Amino acid sequence: MNLQYGNSTVYIDPSYPDTYEDRLFDLSVDHDNLLIPFTALRDEFSSRGIELHTADFLFRQDDGTKVGSYYSFGLQGYRKLRGLSAVALRAFVIMEPVVVAKHLYAQLPELTRIFDAVYVYNTEGDGYSLKGVDRSKLHRLDCPLPFNHVIEPYWCVCDRRLKIVVINGHHRTLLRRGELYSERIRAVVELAKIGVVDLFGRGWNDLFSRHSLSWAYVRNRKALLSVYKGSCRSKFEVLSRYHFALCIENQSMKGYISEKMFDCMYAGTIPVYIGAKDVLKYVPEDSFVDGRAFKTYTEMWSFLCSMSQQKREHIREAGRAFLSGASSERFHTSLQRITGII
Repeated sequence: MNLQYGNSTVYIDPSYPDTYEDRLFDLSVDHDNLLIPFTALRDEFSSRGIELHTADFLFRQDDGTKVGSYYSFGLQGYRKLRGLSAVALRAFVIMEPVVVAKHLYAQLPELTRIFDAVYVYNTEGDGYSLKGVDRSKLHRLDCPLPFNHVIEPYWCVCDRRLKIVVINGHHRTLLRRGELYSERIRAVVELAKIGVVDLFGRGWNDLFSRHSLSWAYVRNRKALLSVYKGSCRSKFEVLSRYHFALCIENQSMKGYISEKMFDCMYAGTIPVYIGAKDVLKYVPEDSFVDGRAFKTYTEMWSFLCSMSQQKREHIREAGRAFLSGASSERFHTSLQRITGII
Protein backbone atom coordinates (compact mmCIF):
# COMPACT_ATOMS: atom_id res chain seq x y z
CA MET A 1 0.00 0.00 0.00
CA ASN A 2 1.76 3.14 -1.21
CA LEU A 3 0.58 5.86 1.14
CA GLN A 4 0.75 9.60 0.67
CA TYR A 5 1.61 11.14 4.03
CA GLY A 6 1.68 14.78 3.04
CA ASN A 7 2.87 16.85 5.99
CA SER A 8 1.61 14.43 8.63
CA THR A 9 3.84 12.76 11.18
CA VAL A 10 4.19 8.99 11.41
CA TYR A 11 3.98 7.34 14.83
CA ILE A 12 5.02 3.81 15.83
CA ASP A 13 3.71 2.09 18.93
CA PRO A 14 6.60 -0.33 19.56
CA SER A 15 6.53 -3.86 20.94
CA TYR A 16 7.76 -2.72 24.36
CA PRO A 17 7.02 0.51 26.22
CA ASP A 18 10.65 0.84 27.32
CA THR A 19 11.43 1.93 23.75
CA TYR A 20 9.13 4.97 24.04
CA GLU A 21 10.70 8.46 24.06
CA ASP A 22 12.13 7.58 20.62
CA ARG A 23 14.42 4.98 22.20
CA LEU A 24 13.19 2.72 19.39
CA PHE A 25 15.73 4.56 17.24
CA ASP A 26 18.58 4.66 19.77
CA LEU A 27 21.30 2.28 18.61
CA SER A 28 23.42 2.97 21.70
CA VAL A 29 21.17 0.61 23.69
CA ASP A 30 20.76 -1.91 20.88
CA HIS A 31 23.18 -4.76 21.59
CA ASP A 32 21.48 -7.26 19.26
CA ASN A 33 20.87 -5.01 16.22
CA LEU A 34 17.10 -5.39 16.59
CA LEU A 35 16.53 -1.65 16.21
CA ILE A 36 18.50 -1.12 13.00
CA PRO A 37 15.47 -1.74 10.74
CA PHE A 38 13.60 0.99 12.63
CA THR A 39 16.45 3.51 12.41
CA ALA A 40 16.74 2.80 8.69
CA LEU A 41 13.00 3.40 8.38
CA ARG A 42 13.29 6.71 10.23
CA ASP A 43 16.10 7.78 7.89
CA GLU A 44 13.97 6.98 4.85
CA PHE A 45 11.05 9.00 6.19
CA SER A 46 13.39 11.86 7.08
CA SER A 47 14.77 11.92 3.53
CA ARG A 48 11.20 12.56 2.39
CA GLY A 49 10.61 15.32 4.90
CA ILE A 50 8.41 13.19 7.17
CA GLU A 51 8.94 12.91 10.93
CA LEU A 52 8.87 9.50 12.60
CA HIS A 53 8.40 9.16 16.36
CA THR A 54 7.27 6.62 18.91
CA ALA A 55 3.57 6.85 19.70
CA ASP A 56 3.98 8.42 23.15
CA PHE A 57 4.69 11.69 21.32
CA LEU A 58 1.23 11.41 19.81
CA PHE A 59 -0.50 10.49 23.07
CA ARG A 60 0.93 13.46 24.97
CA GLN A 61 -0.61 16.02 22.59
CA ASP A 62 -3.48 17.55 24.50
CA ASP A 63 -4.24 20.67 22.48
CA GLY A 64 -6.64 19.07 20.00
CA THR A 65 -4.08 18.88 17.20
CA LYS A 66 -3.60 15.11 17.14
CA VAL A 67 -2.87 14.20 13.54
CA GLY A 68 -0.75 11.62 11.77
CA SER A 69 -0.44 7.98 10.75
CA TYR A 70 -0.33 5.36 13.49
CA TYR A 71 1.29 1.92 13.39
CA SER A 72 1.32 -0.54 16.26
CA PHE A 73 3.88 -3.32 16.67
CA GLY A 74 2.07 -4.98 19.53
CA LEU A 75 1.07 -2.27 21.98
CA GLN A 76 -2.54 -1.13 22.04
CA GLY A 77 -2.27 2.63 22.38
CA TYR A 78 -4.73 2.97 19.52
CA ARG A 79 -7.50 2.72 22.10
CA LYS A 80 -6.53 6.23 23.22
CA LEU A 81 -7.14 7.48 19.69
CA ARG A 82 -10.73 6.33 19.19
CA GLY A 83 -12.85 8.92 17.44
CA LEU A 84 -9.91 11.02 16.25
CA SER A 85 -10.50 11.15 12.50
CA ALA A 86 -7.23 13.02 11.89
CA VAL A 87 -5.23 10.02 13.13
CA ALA A 88 -5.15 7.23 10.55
CA LEU A 89 -4.88 3.74 12.03
CA ARG A 90 -2.69 2.33 9.28
CA ALA A 91 -1.46 -1.08 10.44
CA PHE A 92 -1.27 -3.38 13.43
CA VAL A 93 1.70 -5.78 13.38
CA ILE A 94 1.74 -8.91 15.54
CA MET A 95 5.44 -9.61 15.96
CA GLU A 96 5.03 -12.75 18.11
CA PRO A 97 3.55 -16.20 17.46
CA VAL A 98 0.31 -17.34 19.06
CA VAL A 99 1.95 -19.01 22.09
CA VAL A 100 3.40 -15.63 23.10
CA ALA A 101 0.63 -13.25 22.03
CA LYS A 102 -2.55 -15.32 22.18
CA HIS A 103 -4.52 -12.25 23.35
CA LEU A 104 -3.62 -10.30 20.20
CA TYR A 105 -4.69 -13.08 17.84
CA ALA A 106 -7.99 -13.27 19.75
CA GLN A 107 -8.48 -9.57 18.93
CA LEU A 108 -8.05 -10.03 15.17
CA PRO A 109 -11.76 -9.45 14.44
CA GLU A 110 -11.54 -6.02 16.08
CA LEU A 111 -8.10 -5.22 14.70
CA THR A 112 -9.09 -6.01 11.11
CA ARG A 113 -12.17 -3.86 11.55
CA ILE A 114 -10.44 -0.68 12.70
CA PHE A 115 -7.01 -0.84 11.00
CA ASP A 116 -6.29 -0.50 7.29
CA ALA A 117 -4.10 -3.62 7.49
CA VAL A 118 -3.02 -6.26 10.00
CA TYR A 119 0.24 -8.19 9.62
CA VAL A 120 0.66 -11.75 10.89
CA TYR A 121 3.13 -14.51 10.07
CA ASN A 122 0.56 -16.48 8.10
CA THR A 123 -2.85 -15.46 6.79
CA GLU A 124 -4.23 -19.00 6.73
CA GLY A 125 -5.21 -19.27 10.38
CA ASP A 126 -2.48 -21.77 11.21
CA GLY A 127 -2.30 -21.61 15.00
CA TYR A 128 -5.22 -19.20 15.40
CA SER A 129 -8.90 -18.74 14.47
CA LEU A 130 -10.12 -16.74 11.49
CA LYS A 131 -13.68 -16.56 12.82
CA GLY A 132 -14.93 -12.98 12.49
CA VAL A 133 -11.68 -11.81 10.88
CA ASP A 134 -11.75 -9.61 7.78
CA ARG A 135 -9.29 -11.69 5.77
CA SER A 136 -8.95 -8.97 3.14
CA LYS A 137 -7.08 -6.93 5.76
CA LEU A 138 -4.60 -9.69 6.67
CA HIS A 139 -1.09 -9.51 5.22
CA ARG A 140 1.98 -11.70 5.57
CA LEU A 141 4.61 -10.44 8.04
CA ASP A 142 8.29 -11.05 7.32
CA CYS A 143 10.71 -10.69 10.22
CA PRO A 144 12.61 -7.38 9.69
CA LEU A 145 16.33 -8.00 9.20
CA PRO A 146 19.05 -5.41 9.93
CA PHE A 147 21.60 -6.35 7.24
CA ASN A 148 21.71 -7.74 3.72
CA HIS A 149 25.25 -9.04 4.19
CA VAL A 150 27.25 -11.13 6.62
CA ILE A 151 29.13 -9.46 9.48
CA GLU A 152 32.67 -10.10 8.29
CA PRO A 153 34.60 -9.91 11.61
CA TYR A 154 32.39 -12.69 13.00
CA TRP A 155 31.76 -14.63 9.78
CA CYS A 156 35.50 -14.96 9.12
CA VAL A 157 36.37 -16.50 12.50
CA CYS A 158 38.02 -19.85 11.74
CA ASP A 159 38.82 -21.23 15.18
CA ARG A 160 35.39 -22.56 16.14
CA ARG A 161 34.27 -25.20 18.60
CA LEU A 162 32.90 -28.44 17.24
CA LYS A 163 29.86 -28.13 19.44
CA ILE A 164 26.30 -26.82 19.27
CA VAL A 165 25.41 -23.50 20.86
CA VAL A 166 21.90 -22.59 21.99
CA ILE A 167 21.11 -18.92 22.65
CA ASN A 168 17.70 -18.42 24.20
CA GLY A 169 16.33 -16.71 27.25
CA HIS A 170 14.54 -18.95 29.71
CA HIS A 171 10.76 -18.71 29.39
CA ARG A 172 8.01 -20.60 31.10
CA THR A 173 6.83 -23.67 29.19
CA LEU A 174 3.33 -22.93 27.91
CA LEU A 175 0.79 -25.70 27.44
CA ARG A 176 -0.40 -24.49 24.04
CA ARG A 177 -0.62 -26.24 20.70
CA GLY A 178 2.60 -26.11 18.72
CA GLU A 179 4.77 -24.68 21.53
CA LEU A 180 8.46 -25.50 21.30
CA TYR A 181 9.70 -24.23 24.68
CA SER A 182 9.65 -27.75 26.10
CA GLU A 183 11.31 -29.08 22.94
CA ARG A 184 14.16 -26.65 23.51
CA ILE A 185 14.70 -28.03 27.00
CA ARG A 186 14.51 -31.61 25.73
CA ALA A 187 17.13 -30.87 23.08
CA VAL A 188 19.60 -29.25 25.47
CA VAL A 189 19.22 -32.04 28.02
CA GLU A 190 19.82 -34.79 25.45
CA LEU A 191 22.83 -33.01 23.96
CA ALA A 192 24.21 -32.29 27.44
CA LYS A 193 24.39 -36.03 28.11
CA ILE A 194 26.96 -36.39 25.33
CA GLY A 195 28.76 -33.14 26.18
CA VAL A 196 28.28 -31.31 22.89
CA VAL A 197 26.15 -28.28 23.77
CA ASP A 198 26.63 -24.90 25.44
CA LEU A 199 23.60 -22.90 26.59
CA PHE A 200 23.49 -19.09 26.74
CA GLY A 201 20.69 -16.71 27.66
CA ARG A 202 19.07 -14.94 30.56
CA GLY A 203 17.27 -16.58 33.43
CA TRP A 204 18.25 -20.24 33.20
CA ASN A 205 19.81 -20.22 36.67
CA ASP A 206 17.00 -18.25 38.31
CA LEU A 207 14.96 -20.75 40.30
CA PHE A 208 12.68 -18.18 41.91
CA SER A 209 10.96 -16.66 38.90
CA ARG A 210 7.61 -17.27 37.23
CA HIS A 211 9.45 -18.72 34.21
CA SER A 212 10.77 -21.52 36.40
CA LEU A 213 7.28 -22.65 37.42
CA SER A 214 7.19 -25.57 35.00
CA TRP A 215 7.83 -29.24 35.52
CA ALA A 216 9.98 -29.44 32.37
CA TYR A 217 12.41 -26.91 33.84
CA VAL A 218 12.41 -28.16 37.44
CA ARG A 219 12.91 -31.78 36.40
CA ASN A 220 15.83 -30.93 34.11
CA ARG A 221 17.35 -27.98 35.96
CA LYS A 222 20.54 -29.80 36.97
CA ALA A 223 21.25 -30.93 33.40
CA LEU A 224 20.50 -27.45 32.01
CA LEU A 225 22.81 -25.73 34.47
CA SER A 226 25.60 -28.20 33.71
CA VAL A 227 25.95 -26.63 30.24
CA TYR A 228 24.77 -23.10 31.05
CA LYS A 229 27.36 -20.40 30.26
CA GLY A 230 25.41 -17.31 31.29
CA SER A 231 23.89 -14.48 29.28
CA CYS A 232 25.69 -12.94 26.33
CA ARG A 233 26.16 -9.28 25.50
CA SER A 234 26.80 -9.97 21.81
CA LYS A 235 25.03 -12.92 20.27
CA PHE A 236 27.16 -12.59 17.13
CA GLU A 237 30.38 -12.88 19.12
CA VAL A 238 29.08 -15.97 20.91
CA LEU A 239 27.83 -17.53 17.68
CA SER A 240 31.19 -16.96 16.01
CA ARG A 241 32.83 -19.35 18.50
CA TYR A 242 30.84 -22.35 17.23
CA HIS A 243 30.37 -24.34 14.06
CA PHE A 244 26.68 -25.05 14.78
CA ALA A 245 23.75 -23.40 16.52
CA LEU A 246 20.43 -25.01 17.37
CA CYS A 247 17.63 -22.62 16.43
CA ILE A 248 14.28 -23.72 17.86
CA GLU A 249 11.45 -21.25 17.44
CA ASN A 250 8.91 -20.58 20.18
CA GLN A 251 6.23 -22.30 18.10
CA SER A 252 5.84 -24.54 15.10
CA MET A 253 3.64 -22.30 12.98
CA LYS A 254 3.48 -21.66 9.24
CA GLY A 255 5.40 -18.57 8.20
CA TYR A 256 6.85 -17.89 11.64
CA ILE A 257 10.58 -17.48 11.03
CA SER A 258 12.23 -15.23 13.59
CA GLU A 259 15.72 -13.73 13.53
CA LYS A 260 17.33 -16.84 15.08
CA MET A 261 18.34 -18.54 11.83
CA PHE A 262 19.48 -15.32 10.19
CA ASP A 263 21.64 -14.32 13.16
CA CYS A 264 23.60 -17.53 12.59
CA MET A 265 24.11 -16.69 8.93
CA TYR A 266 25.42 -13.24 9.82
CA ALA A 267 28.05 -14.84 12.08
CA GLY A 268 28.96 -17.73 9.74
CA THR A 269 27.51 -20.33 12.09
CA ILE A 270 25.49 -23.17 10.58
CA PRO A 271 21.88 -22.99 11.78
CA VAL A 272 20.17 -26.24 12.73
CA TYR A 273 16.56 -25.15 12.44
CA ILE A 274 13.31 -26.38 13.98
CA GLY A 275 10.28 -24.18 13.54
CA ALA A 276 8.13 -23.07 10.63
CA LYS A 277 6.57 -25.98 8.77
CA ASP A 278 6.98 -24.14 5.46
CA VAL A 279 10.47 -22.72 6.01
CA LEU A 280 11.63 -23.90 2.57
CA LYS A 281 9.23 -21.41 0.95
CA TYR A 282 11.40 -18.62 2.31
CA VAL A 283 14.93 -19.93 2.95
CA PRO A 284 17.03 -22.13 0.60
CA GLU A 285 17.44 -25.67 1.91
CA ASP A 286 21.23 -25.69 1.35
CA SER A 287 21.76 -22.72 3.71
CA PHE A 288 20.82 -24.52 6.93
CA VAL A 289 20.36 -27.98 8.44
CA ASP A 290 16.75 -29.06 8.94
CA GLY A 291 16.58 -30.39 12.50
CA ARG A 292 13.28 -32.12 11.78
CA ALA A 293 15.09 -34.68 9.63
CA PHE A 294 16.46 -36.53 12.67
CA LYS A 295 14.67 -38.88 15.06
CA THR A 296 16.82 -37.89 18.03
CA TYR A 297 19.26 -35.11 18.89
CA THR A 298 21.97 -37.71 19.32
CA GLU A 299 21.39 -38.78 15.72
CA MET A 300 21.49 -35.14 14.69
CA TRP A 301 24.86 -34.68 16.39
CA SER A 302 26.28 -37.76 14.67
CA PHE A 303 25.39 -36.13 11.36
CA LEU A 304 26.83 -32.75 12.31
CA CYS A 305 30.13 -33.94 13.77
CA SER A 306 30.83 -36.09 10.72
CA MET A 307 30.18 -33.21 8.31
CA SER A 308 33.23 -32.41 6.19
CA GLN A 309 34.82 -28.98 6.21
CA GLN A 310 33.89 -28.67 2.54
CA LYS A 311 30.21 -29.28 3.36
CA ARG A 312 30.30 -26.79 6.23
CA GLU A 313 31.77 -24.14 3.95
CA HIS A 314 29.10 -24.83 1.33
CA ILE A 315 26.32 -24.21 3.87
CA ARG A 316 28.03 -21.06 5.17
CA GLU A 317 28.46 -19.67 1.66
CA ALA A 318 24.84 -20.52 0.83
CA GLY A 319 23.81 -18.47 3.87
CA ARG A 320 25.96 -15.57 2.71
CA ALA A 321 24.43 -15.74 -0.77
CA PHE A 322 20.92 -15.82 0.64
CA LEU A 323 21.45 -12.73 2.80
CA SER A 324 22.73 -10.68 -0.14
CA GLY A 325 20.35 -12.11 -2.73
CA ALA A 326 16.85 -11.35 -3.96
CA SER A 327 15.25 -14.09 -1.85
CA SER A 328 15.95 -12.24 1.40
CA GLU A 329 14.79 -8.83 0.15
CA ARG A 330 11.31 -9.43 1.57
CA PHE A 331 12.87 -9.53 5.07
CA HIS A 332 15.12 -6.47 4.59
CA THR A 333 12.25 -4.34 3.27
CA SER A 334 9.57 -5.60 5.64
CA LEU A 335 9.06 -2.33 7.55
CA GLN A 336 9.16 -0.26 4.38
CA ARG A 337 6.33 -2.32 2.87
CA ILE A 338 4.28 -2.21 6.07
CA THR A 339 4.51 1.57 6.27
CA GLY A 340 3.89 2.07 2.57
CA ILE A 341 7.23 3.63 1.64
CA ILE A 342 7.59 0.98 -1.07
